[in-house]
Amino acid sequence: MKVLVTGASGFIGSHTVRRLLDDDIYVIGVDNNNDYYDVSLKEARIDWINTHQNSAKFQFIQMDIADKRAMPLLFEEHNFTYVIHLAAQAGVRYSIENPHAYIDSNIVGFMNVLEGCRHFKVEHLCYASSSSVYGANEQMPFSVEDNVDHPVSLYAASKKANELMAHTYSHLYNLPTTGLRFFTVYGPWGRPDMAPFKFTKAISEGRPIDVYNYGNHKRDFTYIDDIVEGVVRSTLHIAKENPNWNGEQPSPSSSKAPWRVYNIGAQTPVHLLTFIETIEKVLGKTAEKNMLPIQPGDVEATFANVEAIVNDIGYRPTVNLDKGIAAFIEWYKTFYKI
Repeated sequence: MKVLVTGASGFIGSHTVRRLLDDDIYVIGVDNNNDYYDVSLKEARIDWINTHQNSAKFQFIQMDIADKRAMPLLFEEHNFTYVIHLAAQAGVRYSIENPHAYIDSNIVGFMNVLEGCRHFKVEHLCYASSSSVYGANEQMPFSVEDNVDHPVSLYAASKKANELMAHTYSHLYNLPTTGLRFFTVYGPWGRPDMAPFKFTKAISEGRPIDVYNYGNHKRDFTYIDDIVEGVVRSTLHIAKENPNWNGEQPSPSSSKAPWRVYNIGAQTPVHLLTFIETIEKVLGKTAEKNMLPIQPGDVEATFANVEAIVNDIGYRPTVNLDKGIAAFIEWYKTFYKI
Protein backbone atom coordinates (compact mmCIF):
# COMPACT_ATOMS: atom_id res chain seq x y z
CA MET A 1 0.00 0.00 0.00
CA LYS A 2 1.22 3.48 -0.88
CA VAL A 3 -0.65 6.64 0.17
CA LEU A 4 -0.31 10.16 -1.19
CA VAL A 5 -0.86 12.91 1.39
CA THR A 6 -1.11 16.39 -0.11
CA GLY A 7 -0.43 19.29 2.24
CA ALA A 8 2.07 17.13 4.14
CA SER A 9 3.85 20.17 5.64
CA GLY A 10 0.56 21.46 6.98
CA PHE A 11 -0.97 21.11 10.41
CA ILE A 12 -3.37 18.25 9.67
CA GLY A 13 -1.19 16.82 6.92
CA SER A 14 1.88 16.30 9.10
CA HIS A 15 -0.13 14.60 11.83
CA THR A 16 -1.82 12.39 9.22
CA VAL A 17 1.53 11.28 7.78
CA ARG A 18 2.78 10.28 11.22
CA ARG A 19 -0.45 8.41 11.95
CA LEU A 20 -0.04 6.44 8.70
CA LEU A 21 3.57 5.68 9.60
CA ASP A 22 2.28 4.31 12.92
CA ASP A 23 0.48 1.71 10.79
CA ASP A 24 3.66 0.96 8.80
CA ILE A 25 2.18 2.44 5.61
CA TYR A 26 4.43 3.91 2.88
CA VAL A 27 3.64 7.61 2.41
CA ILE A 28 4.51 10.17 -0.24
CA GLY A 29 3.92 13.69 1.05
CA VAL A 30 3.70 16.75 -1.18
CA ASP A 31 3.44 20.44 -0.33
CA ASN A 32 4.49 23.68 -1.98
CA ASN A 33 5.54 25.21 1.38
CA ASN A 34 4.14 28.59 0.42
CA ASP A 35 4.57 31.64 2.63
CA TYR A 36 0.94 32.06 3.74
CA TYR A 37 2.45 31.62 7.19
CA ASP A 38 5.92 30.92 8.62
CA VAL A 39 7.68 28.51 6.26
CA SER A 40 10.09 27.45 9.01
CA LEU A 41 7.16 25.95 10.92
CA LYS A 42 6.22 23.89 7.86
CA GLU A 43 9.81 22.72 7.50
CA ALA A 44 9.93 21.85 11.20
CA ARG A 45 6.84 19.65 10.75
CA ILE A 46 8.67 17.67 8.05
CA ASP A 47 11.65 17.34 10.40
CA TRP A 48 9.22 16.08 13.07
CA ILE A 49 7.86 13.46 10.65
CA ASN A 50 11.42 12.37 9.98
CA THR A 51 11.92 11.58 13.68
CA HIS A 52 9.31 8.81 13.41
CA GLN A 53 10.68 5.28 13.73
CA ASN A 54 9.20 4.45 10.31
CA SER A 55 10.45 7.61 8.62
CA ALA A 56 12.26 5.50 6.01
CA LYS A 57 8.79 4.85 4.58
CA PHE A 58 8.16 8.57 4.06
CA GLN A 59 9.25 10.63 1.08
CA PHE A 60 8.62 14.37 0.86
CA ILE A 61 8.32 16.12 -2.51
CA GLN A 62 8.04 19.89 -2.68
CA MET A 63 5.61 20.72 -5.48
CA ASP A 64 2.42 22.65 -6.17
CA ILE A 65 -0.76 20.65 -6.71
CA ALA A 66 -1.87 23.36 -9.15
CA ASP A 67 1.02 22.34 -11.45
CA LYS A 68 -0.80 20.63 -14.32
CA ARG A 69 2.36 19.08 -15.75
CA ALA A 70 3.93 17.79 -12.53
CA MET A 71 0.84 16.17 -11.01
CA PRO A 72 0.28 13.46 -13.66
CA LEU A 73 3.96 12.54 -13.45
CA LEU A 74 3.65 12.17 -9.68
CA PHE A 75 0.71 9.76 -10.05
CA GLU A 76 2.37 7.86 -12.87
CA GLU A 77 5.59 7.31 -10.92
CA HIS A 78 4.11 6.17 -7.61
CA ASN A 79 0.93 4.16 -8.34
CA PHE A 80 -0.93 5.25 -5.20
CA THR A 81 -3.44 2.97 -3.50
CA TYR A 82 -5.17 5.83 -1.68
CA VAL A 83 -5.00 9.62 -1.81
CA ILE A 84 -5.59 11.82 1.23
CA HIS A 85 -6.00 15.34 -0.10
CA LEU A 86 -5.40 17.96 2.60
CA ALA A 87 -3.59 20.66 0.61
CA ALA A 88 -5.57 23.88 0.27
CA GLN A 89 -5.36 27.60 0.65
CA ALA A 90 -6.87 27.90 4.11
CA GLY A 91 -8.46 30.76 6.01
CA VAL A 92 -11.86 32.41 5.74
CA ARG A 93 -10.62 35.96 6.25
CA TYR A 94 -7.68 35.70 3.86
CA SER A 95 -10.06 34.61 1.09
CA ILE A 96 -11.43 38.15 1.10
CA GLU A 97 -7.94 39.64 0.69
CA ASN A 98 -6.58 37.20 -1.90
CA PRO A 99 -9.40 35.32 -3.66
CA HIS A 100 -7.26 34.16 -6.59
CA ALA A 101 -5.13 31.99 -4.28
CA TYR A 102 -8.23 29.96 -3.43
CA ILE A 103 -9.11 29.30 -7.05
CA ASP A 104 -5.54 28.24 -7.89
CA SER A 105 -5.13 25.82 -4.98
CA ASN A 106 -8.62 24.75 -3.98
CA ILE A 107 -10.19 24.48 -7.45
CA VAL A 108 -7.37 23.99 -9.98
CA GLY A 109 -5.31 21.92 -7.53
CA PHE A 110 -8.27 19.73 -6.62
CA MET A 111 -9.02 19.20 -10.29
CA ASN A 112 -5.47 17.91 -10.80
CA VAL A 113 -5.89 15.53 -7.88
CA LEU A 114 -9.17 14.19 -9.29
CA GLU A 115 -7.61 13.67 -12.71
CA GLY A 116 -4.67 11.82 -11.16
CA CYS A 117 -6.99 9.56 -9.20
CA ARG A 118 -9.10 8.91 -12.29
CA HIS A 119 -6.34 8.08 -14.74
CA PHE A 120 -4.18 6.06 -12.37
CA LYS A 121 -6.95 3.98 -10.76
CA VAL A 122 -6.65 5.16 -7.17
CA GLU A 123 -8.90 3.00 -4.98
CA HIS A 124 -10.21 5.84 -2.80
CA LEU A 125 -9.84 9.62 -2.56
CA CYS A 126 -10.42 11.09 0.89
CA TYR A 127 -10.31 14.89 0.94
CA ALA A 128 -10.71 17.79 3.36
CA SER A 129 -13.89 19.77 3.20
CA SER A 130 -14.88 22.21 5.95
CA SER A 131 -17.61 23.15 8.39
CA SER A 132 -17.60 26.52 6.61
CA VAL A 133 -19.78 24.98 3.87
CA TYR A 134 -22.76 25.34 6.24
CA GLY A 135 -22.47 29.10 5.72
CA ALA A 136 -25.68 30.92 6.56
CA ASN A 137 -27.34 27.81 8.05
CA GLU A 138 -28.65 28.39 11.58
CA GLN A 139 -30.23 25.07 12.53
CA MET A 140 -27.92 23.32 14.99
CA PRO A 141 -26.21 20.91 15.08
CA PHE A 142 -25.07 21.00 11.45
CA SER A 143 -25.97 17.72 9.74
CA VAL A 144 -24.63 16.26 6.51
CA GLU A 145 -28.29 15.95 5.52
CA ASP A 146 -28.63 19.77 5.56
CA ASN A 147 -28.63 21.87 2.40
CA VAL A 148 -25.32 23.77 2.05
CA ASP A 149 -26.05 26.12 -0.82
CA HIS A 150 -25.42 29.41 1.00
CA PRO A 151 -21.67 29.86 1.69
CA VAL A 152 -20.59 33.21 3.14
CA SER A 153 -16.92 33.18 2.07
CA LEU A 154 -15.00 32.19 -1.05
CA TYR A 155 -13.11 29.65 1.05
CA ALA A 156 -16.42 27.97 1.92
CA ALA A 157 -17.56 28.14 -1.70
CA SER A 158 -14.34 26.45 -2.83
CA LYS A 159 -14.89 23.60 -0.37
CA LYS A 160 -18.49 23.17 -1.50
CA ALA A 161 -17.19 23.13 -5.08
CA ASN A 162 -14.77 20.33 -4.12
CA GLU A 163 -17.67 18.20 -2.92
CA LEU A 164 -19.55 18.78 -6.18
CA MET A 165 -16.47 18.08 -8.31
CA ALA A 166 -15.80 14.87 -6.39
CA HIS A 167 -19.38 13.74 -6.91
CA THR A 168 -19.05 14.27 -10.65
CA TYR A 169 -15.95 12.09 -10.79
CA SER A 170 -17.56 9.45 -8.59
CA HIS A 171 -20.56 9.42 -10.95
CA LEU A 172 -18.71 9.53 -14.28
CA TYR A 173 -15.70 7.35 -13.49
CA ASN A 174 -16.83 5.26 -10.50
CA LEU A 175 -14.07 6.85 -8.40
CA PRO A 176 -14.84 6.37 -4.69
CA THR A 177 -14.54 9.72 -2.87
CA THR A 178 -15.16 10.81 0.72
CA GLY A 179 -15.26 14.44 1.84
CA LEU A 180 -14.63 15.28 5.50
CA ARG A 181 -16.04 18.51 6.92
CA PHE A 182 -13.60 19.47 9.66
CA PHE A 183 -14.77 21.60 12.58
CA THR A 184 -12.22 24.12 13.99
CA VAL A 185 -9.15 21.93 14.38
CA TYR A 186 -6.57 22.74 17.07
CA GLY A 187 -3.62 21.10 18.79
CA PRO A 188 0.20 20.78 18.68
CA TRP A 189 1.85 22.06 15.49
CA GLY A 190 -1.25 24.20 14.79
CA ARG A 191 -1.45 27.07 12.32
CA PRO A 192 -0.29 30.53 13.47
CA ASP A 193 -3.29 32.22 11.83
CA MET A 194 -5.82 30.34 13.99
CA ALA A 195 -7.24 31.49 17.32
CA PRO A 196 -5.52 29.00 19.69
CA PHE A 197 -2.07 29.92 18.37
CA LYS A 198 -2.76 33.67 18.12
CA PHE A 199 -4.27 33.86 21.60
CA THR A 200 -1.52 31.79 23.22
CA LYS A 201 1.23 33.84 21.57
CA ALA A 202 -0.29 37.21 22.47
CA ILE A 203 -1.15 36.28 26.07
CA SER A 204 2.32 34.78 26.60
CA GLU A 205 3.89 38.01 25.34
CA GLY A 206 1.60 40.27 27.37
CA ARG A 207 -0.13 41.73 24.32
CA PRO A 208 -3.88 42.27 23.89
CA ILE A 209 -5.91 39.78 21.84
CA ASP A 210 -8.51 40.67 19.22
CA VAL A 211 -11.85 39.07 20.11
CA TYR A 212 -14.26 39.27 17.18
CA ASN A 213 -18.05 39.35 17.40
CA TYR A 214 -17.50 40.73 20.92
CA GLY A 215 -16.73 37.20 22.07
CA ASN A 216 -20.12 35.81 21.08
CA HIS A 217 -18.78 33.18 18.69
CA LYS A 218 -19.27 29.51 19.45
CA ARG A 219 -17.00 26.93 17.85
CA ASP A 220 -16.93 23.15 17.86
CA PHE A 221 -13.21 22.97 18.64
CA THR A 222 -11.89 19.55 17.58
CA TYR A 223 -8.54 18.17 18.69
CA ILE A 224 -6.07 17.18 15.99
CA ASP A 225 -5.78 13.51 17.06
CA ASP A 226 -9.55 13.13 16.72
CA ILE A 227 -9.48 14.66 13.24
CA VAL A 228 -6.61 12.46 12.06
CA GLU A 229 -8.12 9.26 13.41
CA GLY A 230 -11.27 10.11 11.47
CA VAL A 231 -9.25 10.82 8.32
CA VAL A 232 -7.36 7.52 8.42
CA ARG A 233 -10.41 5.41 9.25
CA SER A 234 -12.44 7.13 6.52
CA THR A 235 -9.68 6.54 3.96
CA LEU A 236 -9.59 2.83 4.68
CA HIS A 237 -13.41 2.67 4.60
CA ILE A 238 -13.92 2.99 0.85
CA ALA A 239 -17.02 4.96 -0.15
CA LYS A 240 -19.79 2.90 -1.71
CA GLU A 241 -23.02 3.60 -3.54
CA ASN A 242 -26.10 4.13 -1.38
CA PRO A 243 -28.64 1.61 -2.75
CA ASN A 244 -31.48 3.49 -1.05
CA TRP A 245 -30.64 6.85 -2.59
CA ASN A 246 -33.70 8.43 -4.21
CA GLY A 247 -33.50 11.17 -6.83
CA GLU A 248 -36.96 12.44 -5.90
CA GLN A 249 -35.86 13.00 -2.30
CA PRO A 250 -32.07 13.10 -2.67
CA SER A 251 -29.86 12.74 0.39
CA PRO A 252 -27.15 15.47 0.33
CA SER A 253 -24.60 13.16 2.00
CA SER A 254 -24.62 10.11 -0.30
CA SER A 255 -25.44 9.09 -3.85
CA LYS A 256 -25.98 6.31 -6.33
CA ALA A 257 -22.31 6.99 -7.03
CA PRO A 258 -19.58 5.88 -4.54
CA TRP A 259 -19.54 9.28 -2.82
CA ARG A 260 -19.89 10.32 0.81
CA VAL A 261 -19.48 13.40 2.99
CA TYR A 262 -19.08 13.34 6.78
CA ASN A 263 -18.68 15.80 9.64
CA ILE A 264 -15.79 15.38 12.08
CA GLY A 265 -16.36 17.56 15.14
CA ALA A 266 -16.21 17.30 18.92
CA GLN A 267 -19.99 17.81 19.22
CA THR A 268 -19.36 20.35 21.97
CA PRO A 269 -19.63 23.99 20.82
CA VAL A 270 -17.64 26.24 23.15
CA HIS A 271 -18.23 29.94 23.75
CA LEU A 272 -15.18 31.89 22.56
CA LEU A 273 -14.73 33.58 25.95
CA THR A 274 -14.74 30.17 27.63
CA PHE A 275 -12.10 29.02 25.16
CA ILE A 276 -9.96 32.05 26.05
CA GLU A 277 -10.45 31.36 29.77
CA THR A 278 -9.14 27.82 29.25
CA ILE A 279 -5.97 29.17 27.63
CA GLU A 280 -5.59 31.74 30.42
CA LYS A 281 -5.89 29.02 33.06
CA VAL A 282 -3.18 26.86 31.49
CA LEU A 283 -0.85 29.81 30.91
CA GLY A 284 -1.52 31.31 34.33
CA LYS A 285 -2.05 34.72 32.73
CA THR A 286 -5.07 36.94 32.07
CA ALA A 287 -5.65 38.28 28.57
CA GLU A 288 -6.29 41.91 27.73
CA LYS A 289 -9.18 41.72 25.29
CA ASN A 290 -9.79 44.04 22.37
CA MET A 291 -13.50 43.44 21.65
CA LEU A 292 -14.36 43.86 17.95
CA PRO A 293 -17.39 43.35 15.66
CA ILE A 294 -17.85 40.21 13.57
CA GLN A 295 -15.71 40.05 10.44
CA PRO A 296 -17.03 39.49 6.90
CA GLY A 297 -17.20 35.80 6.07
CA ASP A 298 -17.40 34.67 9.71
CA VAL A 299 -20.31 32.63 11.04
CA GLU A 300 -21.75 32.97 14.54
CA ALA A 301 -21.52 29.32 15.57
CA THR A 302 -20.53 25.82 14.49
CA PHE A 303 -21.80 22.55 15.96
CA ALA A 304 -21.26 19.14 14.34
CA ASN A 305 -23.71 16.29 14.11
CA VAL A 306 -21.39 13.28 13.66
CA GLU A 307 -24.09 10.61 13.55
CA ALA A 308 -23.25 9.63 9.96
CA ILE A 309 -19.55 8.89 10.55
CA VAL A 310 -20.37 7.11 13.82
CA ASN A 311 -22.90 4.87 12.07
CA ASP A 312 -20.80 4.15 8.97
CA ILE A 313 -17.28 3.95 10.40
CA GLY A 314 -17.80 3.54 14.12
CA TYR A 315 -15.70 6.50 15.17
CA ARG A 316 -16.43 9.43 17.47
CA PRO A 317 -14.06 12.21 18.67
CA THR A 318 -13.06 11.84 22.33
CA VAL A 319 -10.55 14.53 23.44
CA ASN A 320 -12.05 17.28 25.61
CA LEU A 321 -11.06 20.94 25.49
CA ASP A 322 -9.07 21.07 28.76
CA LYS A 323 -6.86 18.17 27.70
CA GLY A 324 -6.48 19.48 24.16
CA ILE A 325 -5.53 23.02 25.15
CA ALA A 326 -3.03 21.75 27.72
CA ALA A 327 -1.37 19.59 25.03
CA PHE A 328 -1.23 22.49 22.58
CA ILE A 329 0.31 24.91 25.07
CA GLU A 330 2.86 22.31 26.21
CA TRP A 331 3.93 21.93 22.57
CA TYR A 332 3.96 25.72 22.05
CA LYS A 333 6.21 26.33 25.06
CA THR A 334 8.57 23.56 24.03
CA PHE A 335 8.76 24.54 20.36
CA TYR A 336 9.30 28.24 21.05
CA LYS A 337 11.50 27.59 24.10
CA ILE A 338 9.34 29.58 26.52
